[in-house]
Amino acid sequence: MKALVYTGPETLDYREMPDPAPREGEHLIRVDSVGICGSDMHAYLGHDNRRPAPLILGHEAAGVITGGLRDGERVTVNPLVTCGKCPACISGRENLCPTRQIISMPPREGAFAQWVSMPEENLVTVPETVPLAKAALAEPLAVSWHAVRLGLEALRPVVDRSAIVVGGGAIGLAAALALRAMGVTDVTIIEPNEQRRAFLIDHCNEKAVQESDGQFAIVVDAVGYAATRAAASALAQPGGVILHIGLGEDTGGLDVRRMTLQEITFIGTYTYTAEDFRQTATAIFDGRLGPLDWFETRSLSDGAQAFADIRSGTVPNPKIILTPQG
Repeated sequence: MKALVYTGPETLDYREMPDPAPREGEHLIRVDSVGICGSDMHAYLGHDNRRPAPLILGHEAAGVITGGLRDGERVTVNPLVTCGKCPACISGRENLCPTRQIISMPPREGAFAQWVSMPEENLVTVPETVPLAKAALAEPLAVSWHAVRLGLEALRPVVDRSAIVVGGGAIGLAAALALRAMGVTDVTIIEPNEQRRAFLIDHCNEKAVQESDGQFAIVVDAVGYAATRAAASALAQPGGVILHIGLGEDTGGLDVRRMTLQEITFIGTYTYTAEDFRQTATAIFDGRLGPLDWFETRSLSDGAQAFADIRSGTVPNPKIILTPQG
């Protein structure tokens, strides 16, 4: 099969690779659409030792099952593979499974390829009326859906339910969409990149600003750098909640004194549960997350250039979807 292989910092090679061999209980999927995630970019830059070269990246995928009883079925892929037996899995918190695996990390190759193999329980059927490119957004949208759900569960009664999202990439935009789908109507996105900010305003109809000095009940850090954590610490109102999704930088930034004195709740959030993923897919299918028309589509063979363009900051769209079969 053809695949886009990460071979070293800022280097991707489009080349032939062995077809995946499905394990017991798994299906072979012909990949139709696969998104470029921020974690793929971290690996591409050489910043993620969990993803050593050479490796096929990509975990935001949708495609068509090939072979078996579900042959021809259109599916979106939950890339998180868990044991199903540990206390975390049994309690419905599969994302905390100690033996969890995710495609695009060893030992599982990713979906920047023509084919990928996934367990039966990781596949959600996509209605014929929903394009597979939109179905591929289920994974990044589920990340934010999970975070927002946790935040709303933790939020004590306050006068308002205002929210601000730091970072206007796919995860930040997804957080804004999830917030509104769950009843939070006052949502602002901070996006310093002028081109991206204009896209969010003009194309996505979002309230996007370069910076803010207000305070909000819910603060989502969709970037995860020391500077954005510092901003989140200042933006949270007393009794508010900070939802930390981004993994840009490991340490620094939090104003622990202010968070303590003002009883601000900090929640680190990672991926999603299986139920979060199913709920997100359903929300996509029934239109609760909007038209989802803010991605750009390119061929997988042009993937190296897509990564370079994202690296240079010249892509206004929050997401690029690659099409392996094109």
